[in-house]
Amino acid sequence: MSWLDEVNWDANGLVPAIAQDCGTKKILMVAWMNREALQLTNDTKQAVYWSRSRNKLWHKGEESGHIQKVHEIRVDCDEDVILLSVEQIGGIACHTGRHNCFFKRLENDHWLIDQPVIKDPKDIY
Repeated sequence: MSWLDEVNWDANGLVPAIAQDCGTKKILMVAWMNREALQLTNDTKQAVYWSRSRNKLWHKGEESGHIQKVHEIRVDCDEDVILLSVEQIGGIACHTGRHNCFFKRLENDHWLIDQPVIKDPKDIY
């Protein structure tokens, strides 16, 4: 049995993947992986995800240059979530031009943006 067979893939053959900065331990983003994406991530040591909206493999940074160098791959106790410890090249993980995708904080029943845009997405994509 392959290590990939030990992952509990959902009905669509996907598993959520959390990208965490290897230095700061901040959560950068959440995406999805299929078997091929996880295998490629392990083989290349660069994050590869499955884009549900485009229905294809997505090599993180293929357009923006903001790749994620993978330092470690973990699976949770139920084997249904992947955790990637990554070095975020360029410091931008989010397509909005921010360091991470979790830039909205709930405060007094409103979502407040608490992180600046590092680079305008128009200059990235």
